[in-house]
Amino acid sequence: MTHSEENYLKGIYHLCKGGSVAVATNAIAAQMDTKPSSVTDMVKRLSEKGLVDYRKYQGVSLTESGNRQALKIIRKHRLWELFLVEKLDFKWDQVHEIAEQLEHIESEVLIDRLDALLEYPDYDPHGDPIPDKNGVFKTREKKLLSAMPVPSEGQFVGVKDSSATFLRFLDRHRIALGKKVSILEKEEFDKSMRIRLDGEAFRISHQIASNLYIKPNNAS
Repeated sequence: MTHSEENYLKGIYHLCKGGSVAVATNAIAAQMDTKPSSVTDMVKRLSEKGLVDYRKYQGVSLTESGNRQALKIIRKHRLWELFLVEKLDFKWDQVHEIAEQLEHIESEVLIDRLDALLEYPDYDPHGDPIPDKNGVFKTREKKLLSAMPVPSEGQFVGVKDSSATFLRFLDRHRIALGKKVSILEKEEFDKSMRIRLDGEAFRISHQIASNLYIKPNNAS
């Protein structure tokens, strides 16, 4: 497959959230930042290769083969992100674009050895699950911080917004995956929250709380 075809499969997978639900070509165009006509041409090509099921006016969904290919690409992307952070000392806001290039390397032997070097990790630096070579990945209970009850406690396990600007914001406020958090108050007017982190209490906006995933202390 071409790099463009792989990028489309990955984009469709994320829009479908890993399921077989059909998504509109306009949604794919927005995801890929391109014209709907270009999407139509691409999904027809992918359909001819048996990777997507495309029906005019009904949307696009991944076939079983397309789903497997998408998971392979996602696996490579997330392994490379973790490698860059753990072994090359990149920050978590710097790795996405580099991993976008590295994910197109085809060598399965290289990726298997990368997986072994990293000791078969379950999650990438942003808390997203890493599929194994069979496309299987772990799931865990998590909630958005904005949906946590007051009072409650949990642990930061992921981000909904993985943009570099948001990740740098978290770094400045020492909000990192693995840290424990206590939810103290929620403002009725603007839904902002007062939390305690590392013994320090401070307030965060609803927008920030809506982009942080928490594993509640009572979750499995």
